[in-house]
Amino acid sequence: MTSQEKLWQAVKVGLIAGAVGLSVCMIGLVESFNQRDIVSEQLTLGQALLFSTAVVAAYLASRSHQNTLAKFIHGLLSGVSAAIPIFLLILLSISWETIRDSFINVSPDLLSIITLANESPVTGGLQLIGMFAMVALFGIVLAIMSKPIRSALLTGLGWTIGLGMMSELLSGILRSRLSRETLDILFGKSGINLIPTIILLLGISISSYWWKRAGSEQFETVRQNLSPQQLTWSNRVWRAFIIFVVLILPSILGVYLTEIINNVGLYILMGLGLNIAIGLAGLLDLGYVTNFAVGAYLMALLTSSSDFGLASPISFWVALPICVLAAMFTGFFFALPVLRMRGDYLAIATLGFGEIVRVLARSDAMKSIIGGAQGILQIPQAQISGPIAGFFGSILNPINDFLGNYDLGILASDEGTIIFNNPPQLYYLLVLACLLMLFISRRLNDSSTGRRWMAMREDEDVAAAMGINTTNAKVIAFTLSAASGGLAGAIFAAKLGSIYPNSFQLLISVNVLSLIIVGGLGSIPGVVVGAFALVGIPELLREFAEFRLLFYGIALIAMMLVRPEGLWPSEASKRELHGEENEPIPDERYEIGDAKYEKAPT
Repeated sequence: MTSQEKLWQAVKVGLIAGAVGLSVCMIGLVESFNQRDIVSEQLTLGQALLFSTAVVAAYLASRSHQNTLAKFIHGLLSGVSAAIPIFLLILLSISWETIRDSFINVSPDLLSIITLANESPVTGGLQLIGMFAMVALFGIVLAIMSKPIRSALLTGLGWTIGLGMMSELLSGILRSRLSRETLDILFGKSGINLIPTIILLLGISISSYWWKRAGSEQFETVRQNLSPQQLTWSNRVWRAFIIFVVLILPSILGVYLTEIINNVGLYILMGLGLNIAIGLAGLLDLGYVTNFAVGAYLMALLTSSSDFGLASPISFWVALPICVLAAMFTGFFFALPVLRMRGDYLAIATLGFGEIVRVLARSDAMKSIIGGAQGILQIPQAQISGPIAGFFGSILNPINDFLGNYDLGILASDEGTIIFNNPPQLYYLLVLACLLMLFISRRLNDSSTGRRWMAMREDEDVAAAMGINTTNAKVIAFTLSAASGGLAGAIFAAKLGSIYPNSFQLLISVNVLSLIIVGGLGSIPGVVVGAFALVGIPELLREFAEFRLLFYGIALIAMMLVRPEGLWPSEASKRELHGEENEPIPDERYEIGDAKYEKAPT
């Protein structure tokens, strides 16, 4: 490739990045993201999104060159080219006064952002080009860095941006634990102050570099040198620490963040169930919301004091196993017609089941039984009383008194009652439910049934030829998978106190499937990580809810291209996708009689 062709290649990379930047401007992402500061009064999330196009373009254009000067020239050219489409938008807005009639997101606020709040749009556009050239230098530096340093720096940058976005929540958590002067040093009106941001970036980057270069190896060396008894005690201490953190988490986070954790917990429950059908058995179920709806509606019918409930409602704890069994029956019933289906056909059939249940819940035909579009109200919360409530109160009340964040409302006496009617109390109920499903999922993974599922997932015909009864395996997978959905639905109904058909849209099935893919198919820790990534983070960024599906699509595409095994893949997925990388190097020596020879290089 000639030098002119290389220069044109750099320009093309920049123009493509600029087109992406123009797109995020035109759909309103930059303006919406500009509401959040990363560095207080210095850098907003919208500006970071806009300038990142120049960084990425400069890095991609310069990484393929060996010479430092060539890296600098091509990277700078690509970064400047990334500003051209946005500069053309500025010129177009000047000549086309009614541009908002066709492109509604090209608002005065957006133009103020991309012109750097300059009174003259042309001058502001030229300043934007200069700013793109400056930030392109960061992309060039990334290309020049060695891979370990670049990885550590990007890790630090990602954590710094994330913590900056969550600065309001962090300041709220720390407000009762730090003095006003300390908070003023750390946080501004919105975002983290500049000096703490720099310290945070350097600290995380250096820690990440040390851990990848030496820390992880030293940790493994220390563990290998421990005796079996010491290793057992270290595992016990580690588990005790995790249990302690789980117990005190609501008192640290407060009510709002605990409610977000509760929503994540519901999706973890559903994800663990769907992971049985999809991750282990390979059965693509897009109607999983059916099990969720059955559990919720049955809990409402059995415990509600409304016109649709029983004449003598039963308690939450008696209704809970009934809801789980009903959901399992639903999974069994819906599995029978689709036993011969595979792949896309199975997905379409289960999608149809989910839509049938949703339409029935909204229809007038079922209005006299489950309320139709009006739903069911007056669903009581779960509660426990007597010695059990006293036992939990004796554990949790001292923690609450010590941390002093809010009133748990738990009475530590034998006559006390715990009513799960606020986020902190519901948190403990969901933790118990998730621990139960984690235990069951772990046992299924290590069982002969789990191995049959995994064999069927890899190749159903081969599994059948090896003597596995695939019909029974499918029925068991659908049935056990549905149990977790019914459990989540029952807790959901008691949590809200009322349910409506709109709460059981197809989007719930899509969300659960997405978190399994992002976390890692067949991976139990991956379900937890995926739920926090796709449910927890969007809940924290509710002002960007209109772009939620867009982010889901981008996340899924990125995972398929960059990390198809998921954020926390199972060991089987690692072997399937990276088996060649982990294979030991074969011995290049061979023997003939007593003589030993080395293979000649090929």
